Amino acid sequence: MKFTLGIEEEYQIIDPVTRELISHDQQIVSEAAKILNDQVKAEMHQAVVEVGTNICQDVTDAREQISHLRKSISDISNDLGFKIGAAGTHPFSKWEHQLITPNPRYDEIITELQDTARSNLIFGLHVHVGMEDKEMAIHLVNAMRYFLPHLYALSTNSPFWEGRNTGFKSFRSKVFDKFPRTGIPGIFENYAHYEHYVKLLVKTNCIDNPKKIWWDIRVHPFFPTLEVRICDVPLTVNETICITAIIQALVAKLYDLRTHNLNFMNYHRALINENKWRASRYGLEGKMIDFGKEAEVDTKLLMLELLDFIDDVVDDLGSRKEIEYIHEMIKNGTGADRQLAIFKETNDLTKVVDYITEQTILGL
Repeated sequence: MKFTLGIEEEYQIIDPVTRELISHDQQIVSEAAKILNDQVKAEMHQAVVEVGTNICQDVTDAREQISHLRKSISDISNDLGFKIGAAGTHPFSKWEHQLITPNPRYDEIITELQDTARSNLIFGLHVHVGMEDKEMAIHLVNAMRYFLPHLYALSTNSPFWEGRNTGFKSFRSKVFDKFPRTGIPGIFENYAHYEHYVKLLVKTNCIDNPKKIWWDIRVHPFFPTLEVRICDVPLTVNETICITAIIQALVAKLYDLRTHNLNFMNYHRALINENKWRASRYGLEGKMIDFGKEAEVDTKLLMLELLDFIDDVVDDLGSRKEIEYIHEMIKNGTGADRQLAIFKETNDLTKVVDYITEQTILGL
């Protein structure tokens, strides 16, 4: 089993003078499309650019591709007089001032969701792992749900919202939770059970296609992948690749268990949500619940236990070096911790924006 990868990242377009988000009238997308083709696209808000890798054979390939995309978008932005930033929210720009991209699809979403959609000025990381067998994919989604808060805690990178320190390490999910069909999904017994759910929603005009199911993890409606969507976009490529490698290793480990007639325990969504809340509020600095032990455990310790759990698959995947970067993340803090440290030192959110833009292209 190959466990190919795909990475999507959403970037902020920033005015280098004011450090505000800026609606760039899709100039960056137009220029980037000349060299990156369909690997770059507009998003609902004009101050957002999304990139997506082609199918990556392994994490080394993924690193090369996402590094190339970040650098290309950064260079094009600089040439046009902008900067890009990788963080789950902008520290102080207000959604009310941002322009919406003219597009029938976005018009339709705004018409239905109103200010829920207009205020959805957030930036995420989506990681795809190749899985053609839909039945297996549903099983793996069920099992992977347990680990979503762990991944989320690692990625936390949105402590500020509209000029306020929110008190959260990731406020992004609080913004997105206003959408329907978000968050941790429930358990589906099999793919037919999931298909019945989707068909019911389409039949009753809740959705017109399954792409409007925006859960933290899903079987992708069109690609042969399992897609993890819970993470804030990380500040650096190193962090993105570490998280991507861990996701791939978790899928590989759970696949291995399943093919040996062993199952990982499925926990109720309500329990997993307790850990998601803690991840959002405290990032790596708090405690999460070990449901097997029925006890609180330091989140950093749970990260080390996670490494032990996946250890027997990482060498086959060739990702040990990338995964070991987690120790740097534990030592130096997540993007949120580092943003907050800059703010504590300077009391100046423009300096936080400068730090975000510097870290986004670090090492590229």
